[in-house]
Parts: sequence; C-alpha cells; structure tokens
Amino acid sequence: MKHVQATKKPNLLYLQIADKVLEIIQSRRLQPHDPVPSEGELAKLFGVSRMTSKLALEQLAEKGLVYRLPRRGTFLSGKQDGVPESGLLPAEKKALPEEKKQSNQMALIVPHLSDYTSRIIAAAENEARKHDCDLILKISRNKEDEDRCLQRLVDGGISGIILFPQGRKTCSDQVLRLKLMQFPIVIIDRIFHEVQIDCVYHDHYLGSYQMTKYLIGKGHREIGYTSNSLDNITSREERYQGYIQALLDHAIPVKNQSIHFRSVPCNPSNINEGDPEQERFIHENPQMTAVMCGDDHVAISTLYTALRMEIPVPEKLSIVGFSDIQLSALTPIPLTTVRQDTEQLAQSAFNLLMKRVKHSLEKQITIKIQTTIVERKSVL
Repeated sequence: MKHVQATKKPNLLYLQIADKVLEIIQSRRLQPHDPVPSEGELAKLFGVSRMTSKLALEQLAEKGLVYRLPRRGTFLSGKQDGVPESGLLPAEKKALPEEKKQSNQMALIVPHLSDYTSRIIAAAENEARKHDCDLILKISRNKEDEDRCLQRLVDGGISGIILFPQGRKTCSDQVLRLKLMQFPIVIIDRIFHEVQIDCVYHDHYLGSYQMTKYLIGKGHREIGYTSNSLDNITSREERYQGYIQALLDHAIPVKNQSIHFRSVPCNPSNINEGDPEQERFIHENPQMTAVMCGDDHVAISTLYTALRMEIPVPEKLSIVGFSDIQLSALTPIPLTTVRQDTEQLAQSAFNLLMKRVKHSLEKQITIKIQTTIVERKSVL
C-alpha cells in the first residue's frame, strides 16, 4: 500500500477577513465610493497581520467589490447588488442625465479674486457665450467651502464644472467622488498626480526654465530664487524645479543660501512697502546679480525692497517674476516676467469640458499651455 503524503492546506485566513469586511460593509450600510476599513484598522480589529489584511482587501478588489487608490485608501465599488456599475446611486443616475439635458449652465470655481483669476473669469465667460452657455461663478473661501460649492452646484443640476482648486496637497474627496461619478469636471492651473482627472494648466516648469535661461543668456551666473512656500502646490514646485534644472544644465552651482522660501505669504496689499524677509534675503546674498521670483507679487515686493535699500535695479540687481499681472507693467521699473495666456487656458478648459458633457469616453486628458517671456526694464 502506497503512503500518500498529506498536502498542507494553504492559509485561508485572509479569505475569512475578506468575508468580515463584507459584513462590515453591510452592517455600516456603506454606499458606493465610501471608504472601507484600512489594512491597519482590520489588523487591529481582528488581531491579524497587516499583510493578511492587505491580501483580504486585494481579494475583494480582484472581485471588483472595492477599489484601491495609492495613499488614499480602499473604497466601496459601485458594482454591488442593486447598485449600477457606473457607481452612481439610483437617485443620482436618474437625476444627472435628465438635468444635463435641461441645463445649459457651466460653473467656474476660483479660490480668490485677483488680477490673474479675473482674467480667467473674463476669458471663461467669453468661451461660455461661444458655446451658448450660461456661466455661474463661485469664489471658494477655503477648502471646506470649495467642497460645499461643488456639492451645491451638482445638486442644483449644473452641467459641468471648471475648478481652480484651493492650495491642496492632494485631490479632495469631493472632486474624487465627482470623478468616479463621471461627472464633467476639469481642473485648471493645478495637477493632482495621485488621480487621473482632466486638467489644463500652464507649463510652469518650462516657463521658469526659459526665464532662468534668459537670465543666464544675459550673462548672470549668481542667480537667486525667492518664492512663497511651496506647500505641495504643483505650480510653485514646477517653477522651482525649472529654475534648478536650468542652472544644472548650464553648469552653474546651486547654492542653498541663494534660495529663499518665505515664512509667510507675500501680502499683495502692501507689496510697495519694504519687506523684512526680502530685505534679509537680499542682504545675505551680496554676490547675487539676478533673482528669479516665484510669482509677480513676490517679484514686485522684492523690487520695492531693493529700491528702498538703495540697490539699483537692474544695474546691480535684475529681478524677474511669473504670471504678468497688470501691476507688473506699472511698477517704477516695469517688470520682466513670464506671461500666462489666460485666454488659451479658458478656451482649452471649456472645450475639454464640453467634450465631457457630450459623454466623451476618452481617457484622462492633460493639456499644457505654453508661456512666453515679456521683456521690460527690470533686467540688464
């Protein structure tokens, strides 16, 4: 009689945990796109390892019951019994298409009113008229207010939304929810790397790179950089990266002393006064012959500060900005800066939004708008 070797049964503990997760989903009455317990929460709740919890969630993801987003967590899918695969709740699915057919209204949400955002608003209004649409403007006071604006607009039957987000580190849950609902939304002047969503933004990296290269072409080798804090805002990060790369490509050493990030944001209401932070930065870098500023407000503040310090601009210190706000041409020494084309930004965003309103099924689209250098009198 042959001896039959017993086969060792695989550890199916993660399958048991997966069943427990389904029980939690049912008991908590979670809706599509609601977060489900994390790996850490499950490990603590059931006394298992994080690896077992991870395998349990991956098992549910393979079945299409949940979906996982890097650095955000695990969420309930829309493929549950009785829930449409689109992820919309029955009431949502019934309401949205009907309202879209009746509504010809688009919305634009901006985080503040400034010269730059005012130009975007004017350009967006012009594009709305071209498409025979009404444009609703919302100004969000903060991140929470931005989420409320988005929700109210959707509840009110808006057809599509162009969003200039608050300075967030990551995409908000409300934006993510609209994305998963396949609601027409286009992000402008920001990009969220952790989620695939339509966006239109200026090529901040290339604009900054070209401006730094422009200064190098004028003979400058001691070029400083000053900006408001990066705060994980992609436009600021890319401008800084463009400056660094231009120096490296031209074999110019990057000096930490010549790089300054403000401890408090530059205040546009008093940029014509002396600024202690900018004064300290200039004073500590006497060898600096040019300074690249992260935006025009910082550049104008730096310009006025240098003049108050009796430093000739541009004879001793050249100063450049980014954005080309209206005030940049009206300073005592008109500012050389990087111009952002707001008309092209609005046009591209509106065309992309209308494509989504018409149920285009193309994958996520990212459009970069090129910038140009405006030469004035602040560079020698």
